[in-house]
Amino acid sequence: MRKNRAGKQKALKIIFLGTNGWFDSKTGNTVCTLIKADTCNIILDAGFGLAKAGRYLDAAKPTAIFLSHLHLDHIVGLHSLAKFKFPKGLAIYAPKSALKALRAFIAQPFTLPPQGLSFKMKISGALEKMRFAGITIKTLELAHSSDCLGYRFQFQGKIVAYCTDTGSCENIVTLARNADLLISECALRKGQDDKGWPHLDPLQAALLAKAANARKLVLTHFDADNHPTKKHRGIAQKHARKIFRKSIAAVDGLKISL
Repeated sequence: MRKNRAGKQKALKIIFLGTNGWFDSKTGNTVCTLIKADTCNIILDAGFGLAKAGRYLDAAKPTAIFLSHLHLDHIVGLHSLAKFKFPKGLAIYAPKSALKALRAFIAQPFTLPPQGLSFKMKISGALEKMRFAGITIKTLELAHSSDCLGYRFQFQGKIVAYCTDTGSCENIVTLARNADLLISECALRKGQDDKGWPHLDPLQAALLAKAANARKLVLTHFDADNHPTKKHRGIAQKHARKIFRKSIAAVDGLKISL
């Protein structure tokens, strides 16, 4: 991160725009997280929380959306792109195997095609190692029912890992190694299991954060059926903190500075 006039580094601003998995409910919108950096806006997944991004991001900076996979709760917010203006364009990254389906989704009859938007948009396959606006990015496959990527973003002096829609796997630990923040899913309640559709419960997420020596864990992507109220999220946070003290259960609108 660049230094301000006083010589201090500007903090990363992380805003949780949507924290639900599966569908919107009174607890929040489907999953989307904004990272405001000195050089750019980074958006993690594009559930219906994406529609709120305009309240916070600096549209004059380069903006990129990094999609973990194409389940609808992670891409349905792309329908709201028509409300945005990105003078420097918008880059969207997704698993290479999903590009054909993604391009079909951002088109009629589902939503406006790219040529109908007021800005230029480029869709690309995410590479194992890449850069965007001076930020180094690493991706690895996660354990899910369809091709799904986890991300590690290395800003100047800060590391953020993003791993959602996944069962427990070593690649999460690799991506989150010594990270300042691990943003992890928490679709399941304590003790739940769904091997055919892998996800994490709060204990598993906390164990992975501990194994990775991450500094902070934020739980998001709470399955709207398994965690129907904020009280259920509080219970998940309590379970996670028994293993990893610096655990937070996200809610829509949560803001964190690093």
